[in-house]
Amino acid sequence: MRPSGRDVSEMRPVSIETGVTKHAEGSCLIRVGDTHVLCTASLEERVPPFLKNSGLGWVTAEYGMLPRATTTRMRREASAGKQGGRTVEIQRLIGRSLRAGVDRVALGERQITVDCDVIQADGGTRCAAITGGWVALRLAVNKLMKTGDVISDPMTDPVAAVSCGIYAGQPVLDLDYPEDSEAGVDGNFVMTGSGRLIEVQMSAEGSTFSREQMDHLLGLADKGVAELVAAQKAAVGA
Repeated sequence: MRPSGRDVSEMRPVSIETGVTKHAEGSCLIRVGDTHVLCTASLEERVPPFLKNSGLGWVTAEYGMLPRATTTRMRREASAGKQGGRTVEIQRLIGRSLRAGVDRVALGERQITVDCDVIQADGGTRCAAITGGWVALRLAVNKLMKTGDVISDPMTDPVAAVSCGIYAGQPVLDLDYPEDSEAGVDGNFVMTGSGRLIEVQMSAEGSTFSREQMDHLLGLADKGVAELVAAQKAAVGA
């Protein structure tokens, strides 16, 4: 029995509320169970120096957790003077995941920065950030298309992510914190709406896993991502 009482293949409740900030070109608040992440997409008519005059657009991301997103207060990274390794790793993951669903030629020579701020954490924050980040990005691109600044839709495929792992000896979908903290195997699966894999992060701690279990986890991820993509499309009116 999972601590939440969910079936092994059952997601936590997912909701995506759009237009939650006044100034960002795209924004949403995604809730996956008790994990809540604010995602905003900001448009700039410039690109990093290494892309100047290339004709290619750029999508990047930043990620952070509010001090009381967790059970005890965390020190703000700004007060420490630098980002932690976990933060850097996650925001790079978000950026390259979102870029996998974008035609950068069609986007044109401009940059969209997706900011993902964790308001409340209960496991799976990076997956929620990727899933919500795509919604914010989609809304920002919609504005570009509405104004005629972009003619051809650069969003080639939805991008979403879900965690899967082995808890109490059995593969389960969408780990919350009590499961994540005790799972023998933990994985994050980033996929497109058409079922293509973008990135898989799998690690065992205090356990190992078989090829058969890996295939089972991938099947659970397929199911979870399909449900998340349906929620994304409903949120953006697609």
